[in-house]
Amino acid sequence: MATTSKIYIAGHRGMVGSAIWRALTAQGYTNLIGRTSAELDLRNQQAVNAFIAAEQPDIIIDAAAKVGGILANNNFPYPFLMENLQIQNNLIDAAHHLDVKKFIFLGSSCIYPKFAPQPLKEEYLLTDSLEPTNEWYAIAKIAGVKACEAIRKQFGKDFVSLMPTNLYGPHDNFDLESSHVMPAMIRKFHEAKDTSSPVGLWGSGTPMREFLHVDDLAQAVLFAVNNVLPEHLYNVGTGTDVTIKTLAETIQKIVGHKGSIVWDSTKPDGTPRKLMDSSKLRALGWEPKYSLEKGIEDAYHWFQSHQEDYKTLKL
Repeated sequence: MATTSKIYIAGHRGMVGSAIWRALTAQGYTNLIGRTSAELDLRNQQAVNAFIAAEQPDIIIDAAAKVGGILANNNFPYPFLMENLQIQNNLIDAAHHLDVKKFIFLGSSCIYPKFAPQPLKEEYLLTDSLEPTNEWYAIAKIAGVKACEAIRKQFGKDFVSLMPTNLYGPHDNFDLESSHVMPAMIRKFHEAKDTSSPVGLWGSGTPMREFLHVDDLAQAVLFAVNNVLPEHLYNVGTGTDVTIKTLAETIQKIVGHKGSIVWDSTKPDGTPRKLMDSSKLRALGWEPKYSLEKGIEDAYHWFQSHQEDYKTLKL
């Protein structure tokens, strides 16, 4: 794609979308467009069709989604299913009918079965049951993957799906009621730092998770923009994982918290392990750059410079 190609990034102000915007800008792309949710409600099919028809982008990158951790998924299953279906279906269908050249769909490792063999390969999709605590979001994302695959199969269009592992980094959500595990830990340890008070965390600490800095995902998206990928679905991860306990202790050390960690084993752990096999994408030339420690330091520094926002707002 030429650097003058018009690229629409849906969800451009979120953690993922803003990282993609930065990566494309750094690569010299000059014709990027985005709309806030107030400017364009992606759940509104008529509005989405009118926008795509008017703007005629060469590429659409779908980084827009309703996201949250275990608590949010458990408490609000219907919007996590329906709103994500609406957002992605409207974008995918508009891109198809209005002849957008390339569509990049972003999902999540939660699309894979709860007890699938590790590491998770792309071909494990739909081979067993999902993790119940986030199946609503997962089902929506699976539908998006299959829609892109169907368009690719039937019409030969360059629609591709990238499935990142657990993401973190600048512009993450640090609201304790809706955040994922890493930003929640960063905030909890930071707020307990001065008093060295105990930090309570959910679960047993034994599940294993893989974490990818959002800028590494952005580079994978940039790779997909610059290349025609031969398959419809690619995992995007680091290939290494840690226990939640090790993650907590690493964050605690980086933040400088000296108190104790209290694990609440009455709360759910979620999937025992989620490690991605990203060998297909890596074989084509993409590689992650951030170590976990360097990435956490980067995320914590960003939180420190924006923590005033979280004292008055739930972002």
